[in-house]
Amino acid sequence: MRQLPKLAAARPVGVIAASLLLVVGIFAVSGYDVGAIVAGTVDGSVGSAAAWTQTIRWAIPLLIIALGVGLAFQAGYFNIGAQGQMYVGAIGSLAVGLAWRDGPALVVVPCAFAVGIALGALWSLVPGLLRTRLGADEVVTSLMMNFIAVLLLEWVCTGPLKSRDGTGQAATTDPLPAGFRLSDGSGVSPTLLVLCALLVAGAVILTGRTRLGLEIRLVGRNPVMAQWMGIRASRVGLVVFALSGAAAGLAGAVEAYGPSGGLRVGFSPQVGFMAVIVALVAAFGPIRTLLAAVFFGALRAATIYLPIVSDLPQAGLDMLNGTVALWITVSAVPVLLKRRRARAAARAGDQSGEPARRDREVVSSRG
Repeated sequence: MRQLPKLAAARPVGVIAASLLLVVGIFAVSGYDVGAIVAGTVDGSVGSAAAWTQTIRWAIPLLIIALGVGLAFQAGYFNIGAQGQMYVGAIGSLAVGLAWRDGPALVVVPCAFAVGIALGALWSLVPGLLRTRLGADEVVTSLMMNFIAVLLLEWVCTGPLKSRDGTGQAATTDPLPAGFRLSDGSGVSPTLLVLCALLVAGAVILTGRTRLGLEIRLVGRNPVMAQWMGIRASRVGLVVFALSGAAAGLAGAVEAYGPSGGLRVGFSPQVGFMAVIVALVAAFGPIRTLLAAVFFGALRAATIYLPIVSDLPQAGLDMLNGTVALWITVSAVPVLLKRRRARAAARAGDQSGEPARRDREVVSSRG
């Protein structure tokens, strides 16, 4: 039994390795220089200090979002709307900074981040409420909310917050004052690294040391037992939706006040979706999430660098990312479906009153 956690941790590693070998094999059969592609992947991700900076730059938003998404998955709810929640958080936080550009940074930046976190949580609560109150599939509703957020970002960048100094070549907002920035264009700074460390530590404490963490695990693993213990799955569901949305909103604020310094249409288009894969790879553990975020940050950095040193087209880069995402998702489907069936059984038992009756029987027998 002690080997089960090790096997669970090793399975995603094996899936990733098999996916990468499959992609490399396809590239070789297609006539591309596999040696140059592998060397470019290493050089672009960990081959130099600049490469490591790029890896960490992408690992930061992936980590922040994945920590929140992992909580929802752990409770058996499938929030895949992190991309839209990140966009909404970025819009809200940037609006505060631009509207209060003459204010002190020590006041403006925390207020802007609070707004971004709150908007991300509210955006996530929409599919959460539809799921817990009306039974709507949260996969569909959270995905649809992404498209609405994309359109909202486009409207903001071409309307209310449109840059007054732009050339018209791209839809962007006015830049934030330099004093509000948490990093330069590299996206890496001691402030952001400390923020990530605090979030990982907070996630470890939340999942392993608090009542809420215990309730999340119980609802995700055995919702029937959770009901017998008086835990309301709907309440836990709303909490994890809010927390996952808040994390995505925080990541959006970090993007706006960190490497971007402003917003443009369609910025970081893959971060929210890739963070879902990070959470699946990490099996919802905070420390494993950190390691997975670094790996996928390296993969993102490599795909940006590869066109410089190889003739691999964009379609090949998309296949590299897509294959890893596909097989990770496929490997996680049985676990997610098992949790969904358990939650459905809990709802059916709740409607029939069976859990309450059994609970009374257990209590009376102990009495």
